[in-house]
Formats: sequence, structure tokens, C-alpha cells
Amino acid sequence: MQKILKARDIHIENITQLALLLWPGEDYDALEREMVRFQEDSTAELFICEEDNQIVGFAHVQLRFDYVEGTENRPVGYLEGIYVKEAFRNKGIARKLVEVCEDWSRFMDATEFASDVELHNTSSARFHEKMGFKEANRIICYTKKL
Repeated sequence: MQKILKARDIHIENITQLALLLWPGEDYDALEREMVRFQEDSTAELFICEEDNQIVGFAHVQLRFDYVEGTENRPVGYLEGIYVKEAFRNKGIARKLVEVCEDWSRFMDATEFASDVELHNTSSARFHEKMGFKEANRIICYTKKL
């Protein structure tokens, strides 16, 4: 049976392991510090999905008060990251996690919800579209060292 729960401190290690699967190029210790910071931040929330006594997915939602592409109001609930273990996909877990993040955002007085994906990540784009997100814009960002 699936349970969606607000993450607690004891879940940080498992969330970090899942986050490392989502962002494989990141440093584990840095990700863990970031997850602890999110856990302590009143404008952010971490949710987990438990199934068969193991954490099989997580979502990170945060309020953004700066400009968010395609939105008109502040704050905006922002799906910062979501991951479900491959063996547990296509069971509605990600949808439930997104719904809980949307509910939390409404509770926090957000009237809009947003997210982003990398241009090359077509599977994430399809997921976002299935969740009801509408594409707001496409941009290419440039940087250079000074």
C-alpha cells in the first residue's frame, strides 16, 4: 500500500539517495546538506512515498517569490524535483506526489504551480504534460567567465 507522507529528518538519507538518482552528477554530501536545508525551510517541503516499508519516491516543492516564467502571481508553488524508483513507476505515485505538492502550495497561498525540465529531457517533459502542466516558454541560457 502506498502512503504519501511529509518527510521527517529520519528520511533525509533515503531522499538524498533518490535525489542522487535524479541528479547523478551531484555530490552526495552536498545534496544531503541541501535536503536538510529544505527540511528546515518554512517555504519548502519534502514529501515521500512509502510502499512495502521502503521509500520509493520523493518530491520537493518550494515557494518562489521571484519571477517564474509564465506566471502572474506570487508566491508560486514550484516543483523543484520529483523522483520515483523505476520498479515503482506507472503506479500513480508521481501523480500523487504532485497532487500533494499542489495542495501544500495552495495551503501556502500560492495560486499558480510551476516546474521546469531540460530541453533534452523528453521523458520528463511528457510526464509534466501528463500532470497538466502547460509549456510556458523555451529558452537557452548562456554564460561566460569574466
